[in-house]
Amino acid sequence: MKPLVVIGFLGSTLDAAKFGPSRWNKWRPSVAIAMQEDLRIDRFVLLHGKQHSRLAGQIAEDIESVSPETAVDQRLLGFDDPWEFEEVYGKLLDFARDYPFDPDKEDYLIHITTGTHVAQICLFLLTEARFLPGRLLQSQPGGSVKGNFIGRLSMIDLDLSRYDSIASRFSIQTAKDSSFLKSGIETKNIAFNSLIDEIEKVAGRSKAPILLTGPTGAGKSQLARRIYELKKLKHQVSGSFVEVNCATLRGDSAMSALFGHTKGAFTGAATERAGLLRTADKGMVFLDEIGELGADEQAMILRAIEEKRFLPVGADQEVGSDFQLLAGTNRDLSVAVANGTFRDDLLARLNLWTFILPGLADRREDIEPNLDYELDRYAEQEGNRVTFNKEARDSYLKFATSPGALWSGNFRDLAASVTRMATLSPEGRIGCRTVDLEIIKLERLWQGSKIEVSDSLEDLLGGRALDALDPFDRVQLAEVIRVSRNSKSMSEAGRSLFASSRQRRKSANDADRLKKYLARFGLSWAEINAETSRR
Repeated sequence: MKPLVVIGFLGSTLDAAKFGPSRWNKWRPSVAIAMQEDLRIDRFVLLHGKQHSRLAGQIAEDIESVSPETAVDQRLLGFDDPWEFEEVYGKLLDFARDYPFDPDKEDYLIHITTGTHVAQICLFLLTEARFLPGRLLQSQPGGSVKGNFIGRLSMIDLDLSRYDSIASRFSIQTAKDSSFLKSGIETKNIAFNSLIDEIEKVAGRSKAPILLTGPTGAGKSQLARRIYELKKLKHQVSGSFVEVNCATLRGDSAMSALFGHTKGAFTGAATERAGLLRTADKGMVFLDEIGELGADEQAMILRAIEEKRFLPVGADQEVGSDFQLLAGTNRDLSVAVANGTFRDDLLARLNLWTFILPGLADRREDIEPNLDYELDRYAEQEGNRVTFNKEARDSYLKFATSPGALWSGNFRDLAASVTRMATLSPEGRIGCRTVDLEIIKLERLWQGSKIEVSDSLEDLLGGRALDALDPFDRVQLAEVIRVSRNSKSMSEAGRSLFASSRQRRKSANDADRLKKYLARFGLSWAEINAETSRR
C-alpha cells in the first residue's frame, strides 16, 4: 500500500477544547481521523492561521499520541479574512502548486469537515479541478471506542459515474439534451447521432467558438439556434441570439451592421447604432456564411472574439460585448485561406470545435422521421393537420430514399416538398396522385444536377466508357463522386459512403474501400478532385 496523506484545516471551533483531560470527552474531527482503526495515516498536513498556532500544536500532539505512526506537518496559511473567497482560494492554490504531490507514490485525502465554509468550498473546487490530487474525506460525530469519541468517516468520489443513480440521471439528461438539439427528431443515422452527442458535450462545457460546416440546407442555422436555446435553458447565457447572414453584408454597411457606429460617423448616420455584436452581449451570435466576410471585417471579428472589445465606426473609444460565437459555412475555409480570401489566424481561432453536418442524401435513413417533423411543423404554422394515406406515404418514402433522389437542397427541399403536398391536400390527406405529381416536380428540380453529374461522368470516363455502364452503375458512381467532391479527404468520404456497413465490421479502412471501388472504373481520388478544381 502507498503511504496515505491527509490534508485538512484545523477546526478552530470543532477541534477546540479545554487544555486538559476533558478534551478527550469531545469529538474533535482532526484528532478523530487519526483514531480510526481501519485508516493508517502516514502524514497529516494541518493547515491553520496565525491566531490558532497554540491550538494547532495541541492537536498535533494529540494526533501523534493516538497514532504514533502519523507525522503531523503544521502549515501556516495566514489569512487576513478567512471568509474572503478570493484570498482563501488564492492562498490554497499557491499551497497546492508548491506542495510536492506525488500521486504515483502517495494517496491523498482532503478533509473538508473543518475550516470556514469558504475554506471547505475552496478545498472542494481545487480537488475537483485536480490541483489537489486526492479524494474528499468527510467526518461526522457518532460512536466511541474506550471512551474516546472517534466519529465516522465517508469518502466522496468526484467521479460521478461511480454513483449509479447520479450516472443514470446524467445519462437521461444527456439524451434529452441531444434530442433537444435534434428538435426531438428520432434520427437513426449513427454518424449524425454521434456528432450531435459531441456537440451537446461541447455546448455545455465550452464558451469557445463553434464552427458548423456542411452543404447549404443541411440545418446549420436551426442547429445554431437550438444550441443557444439549450444553453439558455441551463442558464449559461442570458443575452440574445443574433443571426447574421454574412453574404448580405457588403461595403461600409458591413462594419456598421456588425460593430455599430456613432452619430454622424458617415453620411446618413443620423443616430447611434449599437451593432449586432453588442446586441448579442451575454448571448450568442451566429455568423452564417462567415467565409463571405471581407478582410477588414475578419480582422475586427478576430479581435472581438479574443478580447471581447471592438471599435464602432466613427468612435474613438472601444466598446465591449461578451458573446459566444457560432459560425457557419458551406465553403472549405482552408481553401479560402490558401486563396488569400480568409485569414488563417481567424480560421485557427474558429477551428477548435468544427462540426461537419452531412447532407440529407447522406442520411437517407433519417428522411422518414424528418418527414414527420415537417408535417408537424406545417400543422403548427398553418393550424391545419395533414397526413398521408398509407400507399402515398410508402410511395413517397420509396422515392425519397432511392439513389435517384438527389436532395441537392437538403432539408430545404424536403420542407418545400411537404409544404407543397400539404397545401394541395385541402381535405387533410395526401394521396398517391399528389405524391406522383410531387415526385415529378422534384425530378425536374434536380434535372440540372443530374445533367451536371452526367457531364462530369463523361468528362472523367469518356463517352464510350460511360455508354458501357449500366444505369445502376451510373447512379451509384455519380453518388460516390458527389460525396467525394464534398469531402476533405478520402477517409472522410469513405466514412460517409459506408456509414452503415462500417458499424458491422470489427475494423474499417474506408479510404481503401473507396479507393478499390474507384479503381473498378479506372478512376482515382486525385482525378476526381482535379476535375473539381478545373470546374
